[in-house]
Amino acid sequence: MEFKNDPYGKAINAYNSGKRGEEIIVHSDMCDDDIMPVDYLFRTFDEMPKIEQIALGLCKGKVLDVGSCAGVHGEYLAKKGLNVTTIDTSKGAIQHQKSIGLNAHHYDFYLYTESGFDTLLWMMNGIGIAGTLANLENTLLKAKERLAPGGIMLCDSTDIKYLYEDDEGGFWVDLNTNYYGEFQFKNEYDGVESEEFNWLYVDYQKLEAAALKVGLEIRLVLEDGFSYLAELKRK
Repeated sequence: MEFKNDPYGKAINAYNSGKRGEEIIVHSDMCDDDIMPVDYLFRTFDEMPKIEQIALGLCKGKVLDVGSCAGVHGEYLAKKGLNVTTIDTSKGAIQHQKSIGLNAHHYDFYLYTESGFDTLLWMMNGIGIAGTLANLENTLLKAKERLAPGGIMLCDSTDIKYLYEDDEGGFWVDLNTNYYGEFQFKNEYDGVESEEFNWLYVDYQKLEAAALKVGLEIRLVLEDGFSYLAELKRK
């Protein structure tokens, strides 16, 4: 299989071929390169962060797992008896998910049209696909269209303001620039790079304001350090 612009797909394929202990490199325009252990994409429920465990416990009914990657969340929910659909833009990831029996589809969320879901699941800062704060309301409107009445959207994110704080707690950011949670990333694995993409880390107050503006109820489920889990509900 070709893995052009699909480092996650290639990494998942390599893991399934027996390679362990390898890493995906995350390049950023705002900070030093980060690494994502490929093994982490295949974590068990017990190995998941508390935020993810709680989110999975809140899922109900017909579930859409957005940006599902290696499918660990969808697989867990399917084994619990929920009706799970997964979507991802990585062809390699979707090929793997199909091989483990998931109802997986290669789709960009913004082009996906199926609706009537009781739960939309966005883990690992999946709401970051909004890219910019200006596009957050549009992303939430698309999510609302996918939900059945009374349906919920579960998402986690991180307030990365701490990156701009000095040792005395002062907040240093140029107010004339874009929102401090807007990044540009590029992923790389074994010589395969993704295209550069925009990614958003949104603080809870900004998410709350956007949710209320598009007619979604919202509650803060959990705070864990600088990260949080939110539940947004269609009325």
